[in-house]
Amino acid sequence: MLPAVTESQAGAHPGDRLDRQLGLTDAAMLVVASVIGAGIFFTPGQVAELLPAPGWILAAWAAGALLSLAGALANAELGAMFPRAGGDYVYLREAFHPAAGFMVGWLSFLAIYAGTIAALALAFAEGLGARFGWSESANVAFAVAITIAVSALNFVGVRWGAWANNLTSVVKLGALLAFAVLGPLFGEGDWSRVTAGAAPDDAGITAIDFGRALSPVLFSYLGWNASVYVASEIRNPGRNIPRSLFLGLALCAGIYMLVNTVYLYALPVSRLRGVSDAGQAAALALFGPISGGLVAVFVLISVLGTLNATVLVGPRIAYAMALDGLFFRGVDRVHAGFRTPSTAIGVQCLVAVGLLLLLRSFPSALDFTVFAIVLASMADVLALYRLRRTQPDRPRPYRAWGHPWVPGLYLLANAGIAAAMLIGNPLDCAISLAILLTGWPVYAFFVRAQRRAREGGSDRPNS
Repeated sequence: MLPAVTESQAGAHPGDRLDRQLGLTDAAMLVVASVIGAGIFFTPGQVAELLPAPGWILAAWAAGALLSLAGALANAELGAMFPRAGGDYVYLREAFHPAAGFMVGWLSFLAIYAGTIAALALAFAEGLGARFGWSESANVAFAVAITIAVSALNFVGVRWGAWANNLTSVVKLGALLAFAVLGPLFGEGDWSRVTAGAAPDDAGITAIDFGRALSPVLFSYLGWNASVYVASEIRNPGRNIPRSLFLGLALCAGIYMLVNTVYLYALPVSRLRGVSDAGQAAALALFGPISGGLVAVFVLISVLGTLNATVLVGPRIAYAMALDGLFFRGVDRVHAGFRTPSTAIGVQCLVAVGLLLLLRSFPSALDFTVFAIVLASMADVLALYRLRRTQPDRPRPYRAWGHPWVPGLYLLANAGIAAAMLIGNPLDCAISLAILLTGWPVYAFFVRAQRRAREGGSDRPNS
């Protein structure tokens, strides 16, 4: 077994030099900005393809909210126990072994966060490019530029990034709420579509169908745990981390249920199936052609807000690993004036730009991302169980409601979703597992570097 490099000091990591500048509103709006992006527009058509009736569709969105809440309960306890940068990297390291923490941190930073940044930047660029007739090269160049610009905004201060998140989150919530209210009041829809049963020629739904439908739903809820990754920068974390998770998720779940109900009010399930942009299609059906352009503009604003939130959160994972000597030297550096993890932000920007140059077009939301998140969420809950047993006396400002039954049901539900995804999309799931497993040799490299550094009289690896 590779040697452990743990530390269990209460409170912040002893080497963490980030300042606590974020309040409850900032943390909750970070969750909102991370969750509400393009998913609520692009995934409902995928859900409708897999489920035959409005009742099942709304049930899937409600199930996604409840599963996310169950995960939030576990993360609230873990985040309040370990108010440090890095999120589940820290929890798995503390509960099991640094290798477990590193592998999920490696997957999150390299594939999920940097990859999401690249995809969002390309989506934003292609959305503008479609309006102005840009070429593919122009789209890529603009995506690189917006990635650098948003990274620079977060480089010069966490407050700037938080203010941008707060602004875009308020715009998102207000616009979606207005759509949900004005659609039934002034639009041309039919409430019978919301209560209709499955069409006579539709086959019955199976558990695998419902599990696969939860994949795009959970993709749309991704980001509900965003505040735990910046825990070392949240004031009064024992109180504000749990509250930010619950408040942010409640706002997102409420909006999602309202908006999906309006989609079904505007469109029969047969028209919703497979539609690439449910928001635009529903707006056109409700209000006519002019609304389609307004929705397209709002989607771009929403994508930009999620891009900013993702750029803010991702570097804290690499920063946390570097604090333990499990990442490249200097990535734990904090800018003397801006008090941000400046090197980690730069590294993430470089990785995202590299992916942009490699991808060159907006990739569809792949199941391997959701599969990775499902596995990581299950690992978080296992960490909660183990820490309850191995560190029973550790201060817990918040204790997960319903333990051990609610976390247990969450594990079983996620295991069922993972099994359905393995059956329905084995290749994507295999890619996710392969990316996860590449973290092991990288972890071994950093451990060897630590050993050489200690033998050479230095306290940091020379990587």
